Amino acid sequence: MSKQELYEARKKIVYDIIQDEIYKPLKLKEFSYLLQVPADERWELKQILDELIDEGKISITKRGKYTKLEKGILMGIFDATGRGFGFVEVEGEDEDYFIPEQDTMDAMHHDTVLMQVTVAHAQSRKRKEGRIIKILERGTTQLVGTFQKNNNFGFVIPDNQKFGKDIFLSKAESKNLVDGHKVVVQIMNYGDADHKPEGRIIEILGHANDPRVDILSVVKAYDVPVEFPQDVMSQVKKVRDEVSRSDLAGRMDIRDWQMVTIDGEDAKDLDDAITLTRQDYGYQLGVHIADVSHYVTENSALDKEAVSRGTSIYLIDRVIPMLPHKLSNGICSLNAGVDRLALSCIMDIDHKGKIIAHKIAETVVKVDERMTYTSVAKIVEDHDEEECNRYHELVSMFELMKELSDILRERRHERGSIDFDFPESKILLDDDGKPVDIQPYDRNCATKIIEDFMLAANETIAEDFFWQEIPFLYRTHESPDPEKIQKLGIFVRNFGYYMKNGTKERIHPKEIQKLLNKIEGTEEEALISRLALRSMKQAKYTVNNIGHFGLSANYYCHFTSPIRRYPDLQIHRIIKENLHGCLNRKRIRHYDQILPKIADSSSKTERRAEEMEREVIKMKKVEYMEQHIGDTYVGVISGITTWGIYVELSNTIEGMIRVADMTDDFYNYDEQSYSMIGERTGRAFELGMRILVRVKKTDKLLRTIDFELYEEEGE
Repeated sequence: MSKQELYEARKKIVYDIIQDEIYKPLKLKEFSYLLQVPADERWELKQILDELIDEGKISITKRGKYTKLEKGILMGIFDATGRGFGFVEVEGEDEDYFIPEQDTMDAMHHDTVLMQVTVAHAQSRKRKEGRIIKILERGTTQLVGTFQKNNNFGFVIPDNQKFGKDIFLSKAESKNLVDGHKVVVQIMNYGDADHKPEGRIIEILGHANDPRVDILSVVKAYDVPVEFPQDVMSQVKKVRDEVSRSDLAGRMDIRDWQMVTIDGEDAKDLDDAITLTRQDYGYQLGVHIADVSHYVTENSALDKEAVSRGTSIYLIDRVIPMLPHKLSNGICSLNAGVDRLALSCIMDIDHKGKIIAHKIAETVVKVDERMTYTSVAKIVEDHDEEECNRYHELVSMFELMKELSDILRERRHERGSIDFDFPESKILLDDDGKPVDIQPYDRNCATKIIEDFMLAANETIAEDFFWQEIPFLYRTHESPDPEKIQKLGIFVRNFGYYMKNGTKERIHPKEIQKLLNKIEGTEEEALISRLALRSMKQAKYTVNNIGHFGLSANYYCHFTSPIRRYPDLQIHRIIKENLHGCLNRKRIRHYDQILPKIADSSSKTERRAEEMEREVIKMKKVEYMEQHIGDTYVGVISGITTWGIYVELSNTIEGMIRVADMTDDFYNYDEQSYSMIGERTGRAFELGMRILVRVKKTDKLLRTIDFELYEEEGE
């Protein structure tokens, strides 16, 4: 046993003694006697006890006795709001704890804290509440902000409004800066109730008005690495640019199969290729995925970097890849006309869309054509003569793809799979990174074809490995919170729609899909779809298979994107080891040990990427509307709160009409009817109502757009 392992074993014994009811709180000397620790080794025992206190696992009384935590004291992560109050998220609990402003103890965003529970569900119908009693660890060590000079010193105003205090900079730290500089600042002192935090400058990103500095600021704020470390790039240099003859040994050679990739016009990392043929029993569908694990070996520098990144991040003007370009755009990308290594899931599907057999194989492939969603849609939907002539050898396969896609989609809908199909937006930038237009993202039949085929492969792989009882990573989605579904049920009744089980009973996903079918093509479709989506829990990666509620699937995983998602890369290794018969007891124990950590880190890096992408989109939408102050638009009321009315425009931009700006009457929010009603006139604003608004002001830092009601003359 190593020194570290021995230390951890002693630490566990100490913790277990303190938790045991038969022991009273003990002083250090009493602990030493109980464990028979010699006086010259007592320092290590003291170190162990101090560590347990710092980790929030035990406490120490005023008389210096070590004891277990009082009942109702929990450890969690503080989520600040920028408005004084916040929330504490406790691991293993579905609902977080509300922390009133006076009970935050100056905790800052993402701090690890000890919290005393003050309101539990058993005590009240209110949400759970607590008060912070100790800050265990600071969660923010550096942040991005805007410099502001003040005589001989300066301040950094954090971009993240959840960090509610400006950072003081000394005269020496401020001397090379001017107002408006975007900087990365390291926090040296966290201050207290009477003093601001103090910091030092790590990096100057540029001026806030410089092109593309705004998006760079978001990247730096999330501390996402842009460049790859030297040891990673050294490993990449050794990777060949082309597949070698030795790489083909033992692989199924399907280079003569008619094969295409179908992606967006600007895609460069091509993960997946498709083959499809008609058979007597129905169809043979091949989903061929880049064999990234052949090049990214476990525990290599490349692998460790991929784990820490977790996923590629797609921002409006840049991509931060999980893997270096030589891999993601080169040897791992299924580019047309060249040999590539793949891991294939070849499925036999009957005429009703049921997968009746499948084969998983290591393959070598050669893609015939790199297709785009636009081209395929022109062929199968528009029957565009020019496009059909250009790809005449592939037209019959594309038509067969549409045929099978429709069957698979209908089969999923019959079992209750939820298809959220509301408009997304594409933001177009000029050369300086300024938004010039916002267009709805076109989700055509070709995007649905690829989605349907990828879902089929993901489900097939997940079911196969579930029944083999092999350690695996699943993509799971829990049933929604009954209270949120009940609120959704009440909400949609305002529009004349009804949901079965819209109560505290468990709801079947089919009921939500039925609702989405009813609202298809209506003015309220986008609004209700988004609210239904917000009622769902967040999908995540787990080692235990609990199914996927949104897809109404018993088995699901992510297999199809190993270039840009680490969980896919990880399960490729497991699949390949299984194909080669190498999953012995030692390897199974290895995966049992590492997979929970990978599931957790992959879920966290995915959430980080999603937050960054949303942040940049919101920022650019606000910047776009800065150019349209005073312009009028027709919008739909998408939300109502006590402080204002949210209005969504046809270009997916959302802003707020503040109650304080509604001067024609005194308005009150009616919680029962989700409406805003004027006291004097009785004028009501309801969800889904179309109204005319004018852009009043914007705030790029806060990411907010303010509208005001626009009354046309004569009204």
